[in-house]
Amino acid sequence: MRKISSEKLEQELKRLEQMREYERKYEEYSVICGIDEAGRGPLAGPVVAAAAVLPKDAVILWLNDSKKLSERRREELFLEIREKAVAYGVGIVSPAVIDGINILQATYKAMRQAVSQLPAEPDIFLNDAVMIPGIDDKKQVRIIKGDAKSVSIAAASIVAKVTRDRMMAEYDKIMPEYGFASNKGYGAAAHIEAIRKYGPSPIHRTTFIKNFI
Repeated sequence: MRKISSEKLEQELKRLEQMREYERKYEEYSVICGIDEAGRGPLAGPVVAAAAVLPKDAVILWLNDSKKLSERRREELFLEIREKAVAYGVGIVSPAVIDGINILQATYKAMRQAVSQLPAEPDIFLNDAVMIPGIDDKKQVRIIKGDAKSVSIAAASIVAKVTRDRMMAEYDKIMPEYGFASNKGYGAAAHIEAIRKYGPSPIHRTTFIKNFI
């Protein structure tokens, strides 16, 4: 645990309290689940979604939108979330399926997979910016930029992001020429150049790279 001054701790606790706005709003529900995804935009790799249920009294310092955190911080929080969560689930949908049904439908599929891994269906879902087909609309709350406004969604965003980043690091060991460990499959200039030089890999999304090959 990193040392933190009392002043910074107080500021962080206030920030976290602001991020509980939606958890407070729906506090009458026993089980509140946050849902988010990682990997909608990359040229390669799966899309990963996570569902996270936190204890109502959980205090996880620095919990935030995964994109606002350093890789080291995300890794630390990932372990803490897994330790403290009441439950969490992860859904992974492959590039082949993304090409077959499109990225939006693949994202919904990953989210439903994540929910299906929970021991029981939550009472309410706090979703980052989407309504998920196949789940009762009455139980869903769509929150724009929810990963920065809800601790439950932020936890899901970190679980999804770290899970996917670890997968891309493993792919990098098999196919180092594409730089997956650093670019995570996103369209960095060096990555696009590698696609043109080496052709697509088995984990590239054909529908995403058609303009480059």
